[in-house]
Amino acid sequence: MHIVVSGWFWGQPSTGSGQYVNRLLPHLMSLTAETEDASSRYARAQGHDGEVASKFTLLLPGLLSGDAQQFPGSIAVAPSPRLPRQMAKLFWEQVTVPFWARRLQADLLLIPYWAAPLWQPVPTVVTVHDLIPLLLPAYRGGWQGSLYTWMVGHSARRSAAVLTVSEAGRRDIIAHLKLPAERVFAVHHGPNDTGFGKLNAATRADLAGDRGIDPRQALRERYALPDRYFLYLGGFDARKNVLGIVRAFRRYLDAGGDPEVNLVLAGPLPSVDTEIFPDPRRLVHQLDLTDCVRFIGWVDEADKARLYAGATAFLFPSTYEGFGMMLLEAMAAGAPVITSSE
Repeated sequence: MHIVVSGWFWGQPSTGSGQYVNRLLPHLMSLTAETEDASSRYARAQGHDGEVASKFTLLLPGLLSGDAQQFPGSIAVAPSPRLPRQMAKLFWEQVTVPFWARRLQADLLLIPYWAAPLWQPVPTVVTVHDLIPLLLPAYRGGWQGSLYTWMVGHSARRSAAVLTVSEAGRRDIIAHLKLPAERVFAVHHGPNDTGFGKLNAATRADLAGDRGIDPRQALRERYALPDRYFLYLGGFDARKNVLGIVRAFRRYLDAGGDPEVNLVLAGPLPSVDTEIFPDPRRLVHQLDLTDCVRFIGWVDEADKARLYAGATAFLFPSTYEGFGMMLLEAMAAGAPVITSSE
């Protein structure tokens, strides 16, 4: 079986879709290889020559072809039209991907985010991580966003199968996209394999990069961390409820909470303070929390496990998630978790 995978988000670890496809494909290829080896051995034991063969081809737009060396399988690079980025993305999804899937003689087209083409010349499987644009209208971005949401919803209904990352997501897809339950499959995430749950002394020293330095001290120096801290790590859009975290921390201190415990907010801050992407620094200043709230920006993957493990608690009171990978990562690292029920 020849599986062609749309690689628009390949090599983009700052996005959820990028994390997903970069982790999924190498693991999927290794599982497929193991299955094929077992099938071949069984066939030979039964006196048959037949083998199960799968081939993965990552289809990359020309503007991302520099990331091709990171992929262990076959690569196909399609030309990128000279259009504004959002228009180029739409052209890629609706024209380039199905055209090249047929050209490459794919048996299956895998779209690892919610953007299946309307024209599907080969059987297509799409991953719908969540229904945020459909369920939260403020995230659609005007009539263009509403039209795009309608289009990808319609194309998902035409797909041979829809994957999602949680049972809650599966229920939403069946209810709101009106898809038959037998065509929607929940395939749960696992934590990224970057040290979570393996924080013994030797591993901590390896992650620090220098066995002569206390890894906890190295981490504190790298991110200017306090000795004790509540941690939030993730995006800063409104549904993440970071402003709620800041207000709760103010109440915690006012109620006699330990003033030695700071609040650490990790992740790239919004470039512009808007209703959808509120900049929490304004509220931190208004609530007189400047001295006890730390903004540490982007965190390297290799540092995340230690950052979680060192937290007094991980805070994640999001109002809507398709899955919530950070919750799993924090628990795998042994951090107490405070979250919401939504």
